[in-house]
Amino acid sequence: CMTTPKRFLTRMIVFLVVVLVVGIVIFGRLADIFSYNPPLNSVILAVAVFGVAFTFRQVLMLYPEVAWIESVRRDRVAGSGEKAPRLLGPMATMLGDRAGKFRLSTMSSRSLLDSISARLDESRELSRYLISLLIFLGLLGTFWGLLETVRSVGGVIQALDISAGDINAAFDALKQG
Repeated sequence: CMTTPKRFLTRMIVFLVVVLVVGIVIFGRLADIFSYNPPLNSVILAVAVFGVAFTFRQVLMLYPEVAWIESVRRDRVAGSGEKAPRLLGPMATMLGDRAGKFRLSTMSSRSLLDSISARLDESRELSRYLISLLIFLGLLGTFWGLLETVRSVGGVIQALDISAGDINAAFDALKQG
């Protein structure tokens, strides 16, 4: 039914609005976090924005496919004035001008569904790559932060002066310095 892409698009928009509202609410803290490593965080943000835009585009590209299949389902002629769908191209070829009078065998249906599934998987490859890239960049940022923490701990340990023999005095000097 035609509402399926609309339903997905609506859910995506609602989720995006919720994420933006949460981002606005905690903007001060996000700005502080962003300032720790602006180059890496800019890349993460750019990949995320590109990924969201690409995903919205993928969902919007389903509208003509759904409209075509709905017109065929309503027993209109498959090729009448509508351009053939990109994703459902093999189905459009098989049906030709015989919509409503044409039945597919079980084997043909399975072959057609496998073809459509493969085309959908191909169209989702970039989305999967972007998700993996975002995970990698997040882990890279975590590793970078851990390296900074270890470096800071090393600096604190080097600043300790325990030559006097009084550990408490060394920590007091560290607090004041």
